[in-house]
Parts: sequence; C-alpha cells; structure tokens
Amino acid sequence: MSLKYTEEHEWIKVEGDVATVGITHHAQDALGDVVFVELPEVGSSFEQKAVAGVVESVKAAADVYMPISGEITEVNEALRGDPSLANTDPLGAGWFFKVKLSDASQVNALLDETAYTAFAAAN
Repeated sequence: MSLKYTEEHEWIKVEGDVATVGITHHAQDALGDVVFVELPEVGSSFEQKAVAGVVESVKAAADVYMPISGEITEVNEALRGDPSLANTDPLGAGWFFKVKLSDASQVNALLDETAYTAFAAAN
C-alpha cells in the first residue's frame, strides 16, 4: 500500500493490520535539525489525533499525532539514539512507531500523496 498523510504532517504505511508512522519531508523541513524525539510506550493505546510523541529541533518542538487509533507495537529505538534520522530519511529509517490498527476504516479518510502535496504547498 502507498503512503497516506495527515494534515498534521505525519505519514502512515499500512501493512496488514499494522501501520508504520513517521513525519513527512515537509515537517522535518519546517522543524530544522531534529535533536530529540519522545516516543510512546510499547503497549500503550491512543485514539486517532491524540498526541503520541514529541519531536524537538534546534528551533521548535512539535507534537506527533496518531493518524489512526490503535496500540503501539514497536518504537524506533535507532531514532531515539540518532534523532537526525528524522531529517536524513524521514520516510525510511526515520520512522517513529508502529501501530496495530483498531479501526482500519480510519485510513480511508487520510490524504493521498497528491492531496497532501497540495495541502502542504498551501500551508
């Protein structure tokens, strides 16, 4: 499945009933050099749009929101050790966490790449 996006600049890639979540190129560009990430606890559950983590850069801090409701199954320990991965590879090695979906239909309401690109350019 291709990536989906939120208006809060997170991306999500769904594989089966688990989704990988991270921040977009637009988000990391706006933040600048990422120096710290706060990741959620494995086993914790969040509702869609709840704050699940924090990303801090040299010039700002931003909340990381849940694109969909679900339970955290894994966090990116490499990102915790090297937060700059969010800048150098935001859609790959810089992923934040994985979520077991509690309502897969929520994915359908997220933006596709074309809609997100237009949204990001306008905001």
